[in-house]
Amino acid sequence: MREFPWPVAAATGIGSMPGTDCADSVATVFGELPEFPYQPELPDRGFGADMLGRSAALLVDLAVESMPTGYRVTSRSGREHRRAQDLRRWDLDAIEQAAHTAGNPSVIKTQVAGPWSLAAGIELPRGHRVLTDHGAVREFTQSLIEGVTAHVKELAARTGATIVVQLDEPTLPDVLAGTLPTASGYGTVRSVPGPEARALLASMIDGCADATGAPVIVHCCARRPPIGLMHHAGAGAIAIDATLLDGAPATTLDAIGEAWDGGVAFLLGLVPALEPAERLDLRGVAEPALQLVDRIGFSRTILRDQAVPTPTCGLAGASNAWVRRALALTRDLGHAFAEPPESW
Repeated sequence: MREFPWPVAAATGIGSMPGTDCADSVATVFGELPEFPYQPELPDRGFGADMLGRSAALLVDLAVESMPTGYRVTSRSGREHRRAQDLRRWDLDAIEQAAHTAGNPSVIKTQVAGPWSLAAGIELPRGHRVLTDHGAVREFTQSLIEGVTAHVKELAARTGATIVVQLDEPTLPDVLAGTLPTASGYGTVRSVPGPEARALLASMIDGCADATGAPVIVHCCARRPPIGLMHHAGAGAIAIDATLLDGAPATTLDAIGEAWDGGVAFLLGLVPALEPAERLDLRGVAEPALQLVDRIGFSRTILRDQAVPTPTCGLAGASNAWVRRALALTRDLGHAFAEPPESW
């Protein structure tokens, strides 16, 4: 059984939070999820604060600027890019203070765009996606590895914690399927073959693992995430929305079972990212995880040993009241996975 840096009964979040006050968000996360807190992301702050902007701010010797269509590579670092780097430094200050206030947690998670979602979401100077240029994709990935390495070393030095990197790959299924539109909007970007996608993702995972000495999480909240590809690329943990697995084909369940059997952990998204109309109870929230384990044929003890509950996705669209409730429910799920109630 592979050992993980987070403790049994741990719970965590995906990343994004509402609002613009980093200190308040960090305090909430560290207070509600003390065993496995994460670096909050605040996309409401604008350019450089969303997934792509934060990740671009980590790039070494590469810079981006905002365009009406999103982000585009630029020849030199401008005011917007420098602002994104400032946001990162302010966030590190807030995390350092929160970590010391919380008694220095042993493990902290940080999130960054995976190489394929980054390449799909940033444009080259002529308007085409970085994804369309093999050389540019490799250059961006290597630059991102260097930037993440520096980031996690600074985060570890400031907090004394083991740092776990989560690679967010929401666009990976579209990259594999070839469904992303071209710059003209009249066509689609070529699909990336599975072996090529796996090799590049593996290089990013290896780079992050070398920097942290910890398993790397790959997150994809699509309805049918490429679990086998992420597993065979070397992910130590895979984060998915478990509420979308009802009716999943046998191939998806087989891929989950193979990964679990291979010692991979799963971060199971179970708590709604937005407040539901009806009040939730712990058993109801846990039901998709219990059904998943039963369908695959594993003992439910695997939820204790190789699962971490999370919200289904980021919480940026939630109210502050629901954020606290959602994180508290997630924390309670972690404890229930470790010591299941008799009613389960």
